[in-house]
Amino acid sequence: MNHAAARSSSSSPSSLQPTSHWWHRTGPYLNLFYLLAAGLALLSLSRLALVVWQHDRVAATGVSGAIFLQGLRADLILLGYMVAVPLALAPFLAHRRSARLWSTLTAWWATAALVFIGFMEAASPQFILQYDVRPNRLFIEYLAYPAEVFGTLWHGYRLALFMTVGATVVLGIACYKALKSASARMTLWPAKRLLLTWPLLLLVVALQIRSTTAHRPANPALFALSGDALVNSLVINSAWSVLDAVNSLRKESDSSEIYGAMPRDRVLAGVTAAPWLSGYRFPSKEIPTLHYQAAAHRRDKPLNLVIVLEESLGATFVKSLGGLPVTPELERLKGEGWWFDQLYATGTRSVRGIEAVVAGYAPTPARSVVKLSLAQRNFYTLAAGLGKQGYHTEFVYGGEAHFDNMRSFFTGNGFQRVVDRRDMHPRFEGSWGASDEDLFDTALERLKTLHAQDKPFFSLIFTSSNHEPFEFPDGKIALHDPVKHSVNNAVKYADFALGKFIREAKRQDYWRDTIFLIVADHDNRVYGDSLVPINKFHIPGLILGADVQPRHIRTLASQIDLAPTLLSLMGISSEHPMIGRDLARDSESPGRAMLQFDNNFAWLEGDSATILRPERAPLAGHYDAVTRQLTLETAPPAQAVVDRAMAHVMLPSLLYREQRYRLPK
Repeated sequence: MNHAAARSSSSSPSSLQPTSHWWHRTGPYLNLFYLLAAGLALLSLSRLALVVWQHDRVAATGVSGAIFLQGLRADLILLGYMVAVPLALAPFLAHRRSARLWSTLTAWWATAALVFIGFMEAASPQFILQYDVRPNRLFIEYLAYPAEVFGTLWHGYRLALFMTVGATVVLGIACYKALKSASARMTLWPAKRLLLTWPLLLLVVALQIRSTTAHRPANPALFALSGDALVNSLVINSAWSVLDAVNSLRKESDSSEIYGAMPRDRVLAGVTAAPWLSGYRFPSKEIPTLHYQAAAHRRDKPLNLVIVLEESLGATFVKSLGGLPVTPELERLKGEGWWFDQLYATGTRSVRGIEAVVAGYAPTPARSVVKLSLAQRNFYTLAAGLGKQGYHTEFVYGGEAHFDNMRSFFTGNGFQRVVDRRDMHPRFEGSWGASDEDLFDTALERLKTLHAQDKPFFSLIFTSSNHEPFEFPDGKIALHDPVKHSVNNAVKYADFALGKFIREAKRQDYWRDTIFLIVADHDNRVYGDSLVPINKFHIPGLILGADVQPRHIRTLASQIDLAPTLLSLMGISSEHPMIGRDLARDSESPGRAMLQFDNNFAWLEGDSATILRPERAPLAGHYDAVTRQLTLETAPPAQAVVDRAMAHVMLPSLLYREQRYRLPK
C-alpha cells in the first residue's frame, strides 16, 4: 500500500498528500468546490457593485437586504447547474487510473464556467445602460448578427469592449492557474467511499438547483421582489438570466402559457368581443379571426401605401408628446394629417414593431414572428393581402435585409421585392448601412418607377441612422448636443432626412394617390423604475398624403390598429385575420394598448394598467399619462380585465402554433 501511494504521488494528483486546509478534504471534488466558492464570491461582488451603482433605485424599493439574500439563492442555483455535469461523471473518472484526466477536465470545466460567469457580469453594466435590465433574451438574439453588433460596439463602446474582454481574459488565466495548482493537491478517495458519497452529493446539488419544496422549481420569476424591473433583475445573475432565455427559446410556441391557462373558446371569445370587432362575422373555423372588413372610405381606385418605419423614434424625442425638441420636421408635418396623441408600441425591438405595423400581429413573450420558423411562409402581412389585390409590394432598407431575418420573413409573406444596401450607392455609410438620406433617395427612385408602371404599390421603408453608434453625415443639422454621435443628434438627423423625403414626395404625381404612414418601431431606450415602463412605449404616428385631412387621434391606440386603419383609408375592402381597430370608422371611443416588456405583459385601458407576470398573480396599476408614472395598487385587478388581457396575450401564440394567422388558401 505504501508503494502504491508513492507511485501515485509521483505521477498524478491522486496521491493522499497532507492537506493544509480543510477544503482539501473535498478529495476528488476539490476543483468543483473551488468553482462553487469562487463563483459565489464573484457573483456577490458583482451584485454588490451593481447595487451600489443603482443605489437610488434599489433604496426606493426597500428590498436591499433581500436582494443579497435571494441573490445568494439564485447564485447557488446557477452554480448547481454548473457543478452537476462533472459531478455526474465522477464515478467514471475520479479514479487512480484516470486521475490526470479527471483533474484536467474539472480544472478546465471550472475555468470555463467562471469565465462565462465573469464575462456576463462584466457585460452587464453596458447592457443595463441600454435596456435598463440585466442581459436577457435580447443578448442572445443579437449574437446572430456579429458584424452589426461588433460594428456598434467598436464605434460606440470601444472602451467598454476592451475592458470587458480584457477583464475576462485576465480572469480566465488567473482561474486556470489557480485551479491547475489546486489540482496538485487533489486527493482521490477509495472507490467504495466515492460510490457511497456520490449519490448523496448528487441529491444535495439537485436540491440546490430546485431551491424550493414548492410544486415548481425556482425560476427567475420567483425573484421579482419589487415593482422595479431593473431591481428585480439585480437579484438574479446575468449568466442564469441568459441561460434561462436560451431555454425559453425552445418553448416559444407555448410562450404565453407562462401567464396561466385559458380555454381556447374563451380566448377567441374574449378577443372578438372587443367593441371594434363585435360587429364582424368570423365564419372560418380554420382561421378563427378571419373576417371581412369593409373600407370606411369607398374609392373608385384604391390608394397606394408607403409606410416609413422610423428606427427608435419614440415620443421621448417629440416635443408635442412631452419629449425633446429634436424632431422639428415631424412637428411641422403633424398638422397635415392624422396625428396620434396616444399611440403605443407593442415591444422594444424593431422586429416587434414590424410584426405589429406590417402584420397587425399582437405581441407575445416569445421572439417576434419575424424570426420564428412557422411564420416564414403563409403568414398574413399587409403585403400578402395587398398582393391579392394586384399591388406591387416591396421592402426598402439601408442595411443588410437579412438582419433579424427580415428578408426571409418578407419574401415568404407577400413582399415581391427587397431593396437593401447592395442595391444602393450611398454617399455616407455607417455601421448599420446607408444613411437615411441615401435610403430615402433610393426609395424616391423606386416610388417614381412603380408609379410609372400604372400599378398600385405598397412600399415599406425602414430607416437605420438613429441606431447606435449614431453615425450620420457632417454638416446636415445644427447639433443639439455638443458631442456629435449622440442619440439626440442622430434623431435630429433622421428627422431632417424624413422632412426632406416628404417634401420631395409631395412634388411627385403619386402624392395625391398615396397614403403615407410615419411611425416608430419603438423608443430608443426602454427604462424606468416600474415593472413595465409604459412611458417608454409611447411613440409618434402620422398618416398623411392623398386626401387625408388634419385630425388629432386622441384615443388610446396600439401599433396593431394601424394596418386595419390604413386599409380603410386606402379604400381596400378585404378579408384578413387582424384583430386591430379601424380608426377610420371610430376614433373617439376608448381604446387599449398592449405592451410586452421582457416576460411581463401590460394591458392598458384608459389610465388603468393590468400587468401579467410569469407564474405569479396579475397586478393592477394606475398610469398617469401626464406625469408618465405607473403606480401599482394593492388590490388585485378585476377578473374581467384580467380575462381580456389573458385572451389577447394568448391568442397570438395559439394562432402561430396552429398556423392560423393567414389568408385562405
